[in-house]
Amino acid sequence: MDVEWLMEAAGWQIARFVRQRAAVVCGVGNNAGDGLAAARHLDRWGRLASVSCVDAGRLKGPAARQLEALRKIGIEVGDALDLEDADVIVDAIFGTGLSRAPEGKFAEWIEAINRSGKSVIAVDVPSGLDADTGVAYSPAVRASATVTLGLPKAGLDKFGGRVVVADIGVPLDAYAAVGVNVPADLYAHGELIPL
Repeated sequence: MDVEWLMEAAGWQIARFVRQRAAVVCGVGNNAGDGLAAARHLDRWGRLASVSCVDAGRLKGPAARQLEALRKIGIEVGDALDLEDADVIVDAIFGTGLSRAPEGKFAEWIEAINRSGKSVIAVDVPSGLDADTGVAYSPAVRASATVTLGLPKAGLDKFGGRVVVADIGVPLDAYAAVGVNVPADLYAHGELIPL
């Protein structure tokens, strides 16, 4: 599957889950691209308050193309954290690749999100959670809910808040090729499955 297609599907599922006016907060990897794709849909539906990116200049590949798509339709992507006019925060800072504690501006933004008092919807995993080990580093986003993509990740049962698994179109054969057995009827009754 093409990463760009999966990113678009992830953004669609995240945006469908978000029912309030949202501040989308992005990092610098593919998780940010998922958030940026979600922001485009949220804007169409009148539910986008703001988009902030830790360092938009570091986005590459499909994530950079999502940023370009937002800019082409006139959506400003700020380099300062903007949570003011939002009812909920979409956390797209870090995804599954994190293997150490967040530092610098990443840590500052995570701490600010936690201090905001707003509900947080994490994209795939709350930022600061190591999806391989299930360890939550310090700081880590305290998610109210997590829309995890494809399959559940380690640690979500403790740190994800309310968790839903979203179908983003990964073929069952792709999971089988890496030794993961997925029930053939996993998404038979809907594409957002609560855990």
